[in-house]
Amino acid sequence: MKKLLLATAIAALSVSAANAAPTIYGKAFLAADYINAEFDGPAGNMYDESTVEINSHASRLGFKGSEAMTANTDVIYQLEYGTSISGDNATFTNRDTFLGINNKQFGEFRAGKNQSTLARIDNVVVNEGYWDNLGQTVNEKETVSALNMADSNRLASSLIWTAPKYNGLPLQLSAMYSSNDVDGDKSDDTGFGVAMLFDQGTGYTAGVAYDKDQNIDGDIIRGTATVDLGKYMAAPVKLGALYQVADYNQGSSKEKGLVVSAQMALANFARPASIYAQYNKTDNLNGFNNSDSNQIVVGGKYFYKDNIIAHAYAGMNKADNVMADNLANSNIQVAGDAKVVVIGTGLEYKF
Repeated sequence: MKKLLLATAIAALSVSAANAAPTIYGKAFLAADYINAEFDGPAGNMYDESTVEINSHASRLGFKGSEAMTANTDVIYQLEYGTSISGDNATFTNRDTFLGINNKQFGEFRAGKNQSTLARIDNVVVNEGYWDNLGQTVNEKETVSALNMADSNRLASSLIWTAPKYNGLPLQLSAMYSSNDVDGDKSDDTGFGVAMLFDQGTGYTAGVAYDKDQNIDGDIIRGTATVDLGKYMAAPVKLGALYQVADYNQGSSKEKGLVVSAQMALANFARPASIYAQYNKTDNLNGFNNSDSNQIVVGGKYFYKDNIIAHAYAGMNKADNVMADNLANSNIQVAGDAKVVVIGTGLEYKF
């Protein structure tokens, strides 16, 4: 009897330890990028540089897991840190890091640093590597950046709620609150956001999101739609469109952004492969009238394995009447036209 009780206790402890053990995950993504950046200002060509860089793109290390509190509620957690494995700024910075609960009746609550609800409906962006975002809205110092509409950010000191599925209704509902007690916050006010994504698994989705004083000092409304043509015809193509309006409190005009994308699977390879194209257009960058940008990117992926992916991409971003600091050893802010061309190839390993 004692041996039976001991064996039962050991088994129970083993199950408990297994439930509590975190999952370790991450990825390493290194690429060789040829970058040509130009800026034409009042004094003519104020910046023109071409270089080949070895860059780390969104490399990260994370720990996540869950453990049952009750029959209907689990504790959930995630600690995720981004790093550069190319040697530049090789420190860890927190990405989505949170502690929360998941209740079958009331949904999921996460508190910590969370990606804003705008990202909950962004299934349109297909770009990878250097171009893996909607872009910057302001030129960085000492260089020229690709400029596009305002994008979703990770918000410190935030709480995000995801509703449970009700009676099989194909809607994902999310709401977010962010505090103003963080240095460098976009606004002196607290912020909030909401998002809704319709997806019934039949090949098309539609989403709408709104936030105030979170990603910018002002309001953003975003809508998205995607369709998988392969669900309806012999065409392995996925199409997507995103439209966004951002009303900056300090701006003179509303920023309007459009993204259209296409991704197609390729069948004539030993392993899965795909190609993609994406076009971004933004009017009134940062809320300033006649400050516009256009971006076009094409690329492809080849899956040696599900977790080992080769990438190749090429893109160009052109922006007119944008502001830049400290170009050509000038410490004054000037307005001008910027152009960035990038051609890159890299390898991504996920674990």
